[in-house]
Amino acid sequence: MAVGRDNILAWIGELQQVYAANKQYLTDLDSAIGDADHGINMDRGFTAAKAELEASAPAQINAILKAVAVALIRRVGGAAGPLYGTFFMRAATACAGKSELEAADVVAMFDAGVQGILQRGKAQLQDKTMVDAWLPALDAMNQSLEAGEDISTILQKGTAAAEQGMKNTIPLQARKGRASYLGKRSIGHQDPGATSTHLMLRAAAKLWT
Repeated sequence: MAVGRDNILAWIGELQQVYAANKQYLTDLDSAIGDADHGINMDRGFTAAKAELEASAPAQINAILKAVAVALIRRVGGAAGPLYGTFFMRAATACAGKSELEAADVVAMFDAGVQGILQRGKAQLQDKTMVDAWLPALDAMNQSLEAGEDISTILQKGTAAAEQGMKNTIPLQARKGRASYLGKRSIGHQDPGATSTHLMLRAAAKLWT
């Protein structure tokens, strides 16, 4: 399948539901090593994005993604707003001029978004951030693409890698963000940003089949 405008809109709608359903879970994770607001912020941001798109959904994929970026930057506090906002803004740029996304386009969209996160947040693997889910996912998706697999398989493999990366944050000591202030006390807790990353990819894998 190719991912079209309606698939992108469905993804944003699904993310709104996913983050609403996991608001308390993400906030509980964040309460251990952060500001206890990650779930609240993600729910608020994607609720705003969905409402904006329902009121006036752009005709082009890149314009939809840009609208989501703006909503997140405006409405999401903490580190998540700028990081996810940058992700969607860079993803929008990667999709410019495209009415449908083939497998290579989907991977390029996620790649551009992740590069934006890396540049904005300056985090690396094992810093105990969302990067610990994004980079393994991106590697898995690129390998799947190179193997000639379809979008569904690419996303399933990316989601599985993100899930493992998320779980791998538990034994890490945080080296970025508010969690880093805790030092060794951050060990033993799953990173909320890596968790919301896994949920984002899982939603795409669920819908784009």
